[in-house]
Amino acid sequence: MLKSRLCDLLGIEYPILQGGMAWVATAELAAAVSNAGGLGLIGAGHMPPGPLRAEIRKAKTLTAKPFGVNIMLMSPFVKEVMQVILDEKVPVITTGAGNPGEYITALKENGTSVIPVVASVALARRLARTGVDAVIAEGMESGGHVGEITTMALVPQVVDAVDVPVIAAGGIGDARGVLAAFALGAEGVQIGTRFVAASECTAHPDYKNAVLKAKDRSTVVTGLSGGHPVRVLDNRLAKEFAELDRRGAPPEEFDRLGAGRLKAAAVDGDIENGSVMIGQVAGMITEIKPAAAIIAEIVGAIPRVLAGLNRL
Repeated sequence: MLKSRLCDLLGIEYPILQGGMAWVATAELAAAVSNAGGLGLIGAGHMPPGPLRAEIRKAKTLTAKPFGVNIMLMSPFVKEVMQVILDEKVPVITTGAGNPGEYITALKENGTSVIPVVASVALARRLARTGVDAVIAEGMESGGHVGEITTMALVPQVVDAVDVPVIAAGGIGDARGVLAAFALGAEGVQIGTRFVAASECTAHPDYKNAVLKAKDRSTVVTGLSGGHPVRVLDNRLAKEFAELDRRGAPPEEFDRLGAGRLKAAAVDGDIENGSVMIGQVAGMITEIKPAAAIIAEIVGAIPRVLAGLNRL
């Protein structure tokens, strides 16, 4: 298996991070991925500090290995959540939707590695100057909130722009994707949608089955005119968003339509009126299996893929 400085930085066996998906990435999934040699992440989303502390403590009972928390910096609870991270001495955080700069000194003094998600070279450069430990360059193939640049185009440009390790995300679900990311200069990968189909994922069965049924063109990007592009399953809700895009509705209409819809899908199982945030890689996923089996499958296939490349 490929090794990189990311493995040493995070204390993990394989340079594979599990995406911190809100309402999907719970302690159970994070611990299972960490136990299998990757880095599992709890998706904090807009979670209040109390429930997040409970999830972190649950993960500690399920794994003795490093795990992390993904924090949305636009959460109304972000300051309280950061205090929970410090109190619980969480080894790693990944961040999205903002700049973690004001928290970096306290986090690093506490022994927490800080890894923001970036969707552009300019943001990667700006955050690298703040002292982050690595960056996740996420292409628009991924599920959930997305930028405008594909993984193939974004990753090498970010690699050339910063000195910290770059983790590739978006459209990666097997050994071929992992090796492609390393060929682009990445030192690790973040995989989200593939782990939705993990046995330990606590998302509603209908949400997980939606991943299994998805094809290559089953997802769309909504909110393009509302300022918050999101890749989701093309369902009834997505068509409502498309109508808002068509008529150029103001951002507040998008916010009202989207409120509570991820929970409706991931927890309640409403895959028609809920927001099923999955990436384009969903078309490659055909079965639910333990996180350890997913990682073993990826790692085990790397020699075969490399052999094929060598024959060229």
